[in-house]
Amino acid sequence: MSTTSTASPTIVLVHGAWADGSSWSAVIPKLLSKGLKVVAVQNPLTSLADDVAATKRVIDFVEGPVVLVGHSWAGFIVTEAGEDPKVKSLVYVSAFSGETGQTTGELVGKYPAPPALGGIRDDGNGFVYLSEQAFIDDVAQDLPSETARLLSVTQGPLAKGTFADALTKTAWRTRPSWFIVSTSDRAVSPELQRDAAKLMGSTVTEVPSSHMSLISHADEVIEAITQAAAAASRG
Repeated sequence: MSTTSTASPTIVLVHGAWADGSSWSAVIPKLLSKGLKVVAVQNPLTSLADDVAATKRVIDFVEGPVVLVGHSWAGFIVTEAGEDPKVKSLVYVSAFSGETGQTTGELVGKYPAPPALGGIRDDGNGFVYLSEQAFIDDVAQDLPSETARLLSVTQGPLAKGTFADALTKTAWRTRPSWFIVSTSDRAVSPELQRDAAKLMGSTVTEVPSSHMSLISHADEVIEAITQAAAAASRG
């Protein structure tokens, strides 16, 4: 007798650094219109462990299989939290990923410095922000400046310690993955993204996008999520 799952998966969206769940606003309505169940995580951005815990609380709460989707820093969260048995497939959007023991700081250092990081502003209390100009010029440069400013206003401050938080799990080893590579990304190196996708054996879509492909190329992101959801439904 076949044990293949036919349950409809829940799409769990995980935002990146200097963001919140509203960064998925161009994706969520279209996923809902397809009849998919969707939940957006609100990460504290205080450590990899804390963000993974917030994501796992959502995974625990929803019913049935899960497609875990991560943007930017959340690629690490997806890679770590994705080993939960309910998670059946993974989607990475302009994201980080790597091997056990690697950190985002280490990965960033292997490639030319992305321009957006020049806009980091330290609050003196252990957290960092990105300047409004960095959002306009280097994070969301293919979006209207009004949208870039909105992203700046709603950003979540990032604990500086996250740059040194290392992966302890690699969910991509046992689950299929999809990867949206943003070829005009000025926040996470496109080559870093390509190398991560190659490491993981991901199904890759390249888009001529800023770091905010989840807004400027939402249709391509949704297509990858839809494919991952179909795979999750098959078990």
